[in-house]
Amino acid sequence: MKKKIVVIGGGFAGLRLCKELDRKGYDVLLIDRQNHHQFQPLFYQVASARLDPSSISFPFRSIFHRSKRVDVLFAEVSAVVPEEKKIRTDVGDVSYDRLVIATGCRTNYFNNSDLEKYAFSMKTTTEAFQIRNQILLGFEEVAAKGWEACPGSDALVIVGAGPTGVELAGAFAEMKTQMLPGDFPQVDFSRLKIILIESGKETLGNMSEKSRTASGKFLEELGVTIRCGEVVASYDGLNLVLKSGEQLQSRYVIWAAGVKGNLIDGLPSAEIVRNRYRVDRQFQLNGYSDIYAIGDIAYMETPKWSAGMPQIATVAIEQAVLLAKNWSLTDRGKPTADYEFHNPGSMATVGKHKAVVDLPSIQFSGRLAWFFWMFLHLMLILNAKNKLIIFINWAWSYITNNSSHRLIFKKGLK
Repeated sequence: MKKKIVVIGGGFAGLRLCKELDRKGYDVLLIDRQNHHQFQPLFYQVASARLDPSSISFPFRSIFHRSKRVDVLFAEVSAVVPEEKKIRTDVGDVSYDRLVIATGCRTNYFNNSDLEKYAFSMKTTTEAFQIRNQILLGFEEVAAKGWEACPGSDALVIVGAGPTGVELAGAFAEMKTQMLPGDFPQVDFSRLKIILIESGKETLGNMSEKSRTASGKFLEELGVTIRCGEVVASYDGLNLVLKSGEQLQSRYVIWAAGVKGNLIDGLPSAEIVRNRYRVDRQFQLNGYSDIYAIGDIAYMETPKWSAGMPQIATVAIEQAVLLAKNWSLTDRGKPTADYEFHNPGSMATVGKHKAVVDLPSIQFSGRLAWFFWMFLHLMLILNAKNKLIIFINWAWSYITNNSSHRLIFKKGLK
C-alpha cells in the first residue's frame, strides 16, 4: 500500500515534488496558505506594471484537476505534532505517513520592527501587486497636487542589490523614462530618483566580477543611483536613515536585502541553521525518520557546498525530483542516491538589452544575455497559455516600450 504523503508549500520544490509523486502513484496532499503557485522570478515585472499577476500565478486545483492522486488543502499550518504524525491547520488536523516541508522563505528584516512595518516586501504575488498599486496611486497624487505637496514621492528606494533588487531598479528606471511621462505629461519625472542601496561593495555580489561590473554600468546608464557600502538603520514610512547618519526621504522603500526560512512550530529536535532546517544528503530532518525538507527551507552541507546550497529554483526542483525518485527506490528495496548540486549558472536582467549571464565556462552580458534570460524564464512558465500571454506582453513592450498593466485598485470604491 502506498504511503500518504503530505507536502507543505507549493513553491518550486513542493509543486514539482507533487507532480513527480503523482506520476509514481503516491497519494499526496498539498497544503498551502495561497491557492496558487507563484512564479517568483517575475514578481518584479508585476511590481513595475509589466505583467498582470494572473500571468505568473497558477491555481493548484487547476494544475492538478486531472489528477486522482493529488489533493489540495487551502489552509494555514500552525504546527507539526510528530509524535502523533499529524499537522495542525486552521481548518483541522491532517495525518501523514511522510511529511515534506517545502515552505520556502520570507523577507528577513533582521529584527527591525520599523522596517517590517513600513517597508514593502516582495515575496508573494499579492505583495508585488501592492507595490505597483501604491506607487501608481502616489503618482496620481503627484499629478493632482504637485511634488512639493507629496514629500517622499520623488524617491523610490530599493534595499539589496542581489538579482531581485537589480531587476527592480532597472525596471523602475525604464518605467520612469518610457511609461510615466506619457501617462502624466504634466509631471516632470526627471525629479524622480531610483536609488539602490547595498551593504556590500558591488551589485550582484554573488556573481562573477564581469557580471558585477556590467550590472553596475547598466544601472548607471539607466539613471539609477547606486549606494554601495551603505546599511539602513531605520525607516518610519517617510524618513530612511542610514547607519552613516545620512537621511533620505521616500514613501516607497522596497526591502530586498535578505530572506529567512518559514519555520513551523512543533519540531524541537530539528536543527536550525541560518533559519533553515538542517537535512542530510537525502533531505531528512535530523531527529525525524519520516519528516523531510526541500527547497529554500532546507539547509544541506556537502563537500562542494560546505556553507549550504544557494536558495534558488534550480536547487529546489532538483531536490524534489531526487526525493521522489529515492522514495520510489526505497519502497522497492533498492539503494538510493545522495544529492549534490552542480551549478549550471546564474543570471539577472537590468533592462532592455541589458542582462548578465554566468555559465560554468563563460560569462556574457548585453543583448545576447537579455534574450537568453527571457527565453529561459519563458520556458519555466507552467503552461502554454501563460507562456503565450507573457510572450505577447514582452513582444508588445519590446516594440512600444510600454505596457497596459497599470490598473489601480483602491479600497472603498463601489
